[in-house]
Amino acid sequence: MTHYDTLREAAVAFRALHVPGTPLVLPNAWDVPSARLVEDAGAAAVATTSAGLSWALGVADGDRAERERVSAAVGRIVAAVRVPVSADIETGYAKDAEGVADTVRAVLAAGVVGVNIEDALYEEGAAPLRSVAEQRERIAAAREAADAEGVPLFVNARIDTFLRGAGDIDRTLERAAAFRAAGADGIFVPGAVDPGTLKLLVDGVDAPLNVLAGPGAPPVAELAALGVARVSTGSSLAEAAHAVVHRAARELLGTGTYESLEGGLAYGTLNTLLGGRR
Repeated sequence: MTHYDTLREAAVAFRALHVPGTPLVLPNAWDVPSARLVEDAGAAAVATTSAGLSWALGVADGDRAERERVSAAVGRIVAAVRVPVSADIETGYAKDAEGVADTVRAVLAAGVVGVNIEDALYEEGAAPLRSVAEQRERIAAAREAADAEGVPLFVNARIDTFLRGAGDIDRTLERAAAFRAAGADGIFVPGAVDPGTLKLLVDGVDAPLNVLAGPGAPPVAELAALGVARVSTGSSLAEAAHAVVHRAARELLGTGTYESLEGGLAYGTLNTLLGGRR
């Protein structure tokens, strides 16, 4: 349960965390335990990973989850932490802009103060990215829905040019400018980790830049020096957590040993941290 008195207050606080050179660092969570652990580690906010959350719901990532189930899961996370929560809503869990607005209203009702909206397409045979014009409509619909509720929702426009091999710096900056004009507050370009490329993006984007970090990416201090305003880990934490389960299960069922279970958090620690509402 957030310690802010209103959703608007939490949204204003979350927006203020996006400072170029002093980035908001988000180890992405996917359920109540991971969110509580991220908060306990000192995170100023919690952001969900759509992949991790989808897997926890028993479906694959890539617009296969349902709006209602995602909103309910995010609502449980909001109720479990005291910091602002941002939700990755993939492409909006909707076929059109009106549906994106419905999704935004649903996650606002769940207590979310930020959303990621991506421009990728997952339909078989479709282009890798949605057209600029169509994505502008979807972002504008999200902005209008939030404004109508009186909440300065932080709309983070994800551009998948690098992640999907569908464009270069120029195309990325073109899309970023269009999405900003439509009402996006931040720009997220996963797949771009080269310092030179990131500097061009920081200088060319008139908004806080979000970088997807993890193994192979520059450390946070270097990203901060480049002027990055937000650093997130996407599905990396969920992947690492599930890898522990996989290794330990294979070891136990294979050799009958338990080395993979060493280093776990103590029962008492977890029971205290995760037990009950706060």
